[in-house]
Amino acid sequence: MTTRSATAPAGKAGEPGSGDAGPPRGPARRDAEATKAAILRAVRHLLARHAQADITLKAVADRAGVSAPLILKYFGNKDTLFAQVMSFEEDAAALLDAPLADLGRHMVRHVLVSQTEQGADPVLRIVFAPLHGEQGDILRTNFRTQVVDRLADRLAGRLGGPDAGLRAELAVGALLGLGVMFGIARGTEVRAADIDDLVARYGPLVQAQLTP
Repeated sequence: MTTRSATAPAGKAGEPGSGDAGPPRGPARRDAEATKAAILRAVRHLLARHAQADITLKAVADRAGVSAPLILKYFGNKDTLFAQVMSFEEDAAALLDAPLADLGRHMVRHVLVSQTEQGADPVLRIVFAPLHGEQGDILRTNFRTQVVDRLADRLAGRLGGPDAGLRAELAVGALLGLGVMFGIARGTEVRAADIDDLVARYGPLVQAQLTP
């Protein structure tokens, strides 16, 4: 929230005569972007655990540490907000951002770090697609084209072979299994293990599908 200087003229922020020198400065913009990111993380966290119809703006607001009216200010309405988290585009870019020789370990680490540090798995929300009605169909389509097919195209281009699609599905399936055990089943041993140890153990399993 912006604090008005004691010497600033009265008036609403952004209106002529309000004392504003111009557009919001860098820190204000960064604060807004950070708030939006926190809201989207909250939605992704909830969407990976509940049906969309059961998720209220209040639940999102509580999770993000903001007010429901602020969510409406930034995103307009609930449908617009949820439409943004139906996309896996940015998640796939980060998930696949590593050389092929080390991609399996990178993907495993990314899933674990996302859950432990950001509270949102990059792909786990696909597990709840059957609960989301028509939105679930959109979620499945986006998951297929933006994650699985993108990985398959990369495998086909790098290694060739007719089984690139199968290997991509198996690799992503292994990641989903890890995400479910860690984030939903909340396996006590997995959650207590060191991330580096989990990457060393599980990374080669995923890598085996990428570079058979």
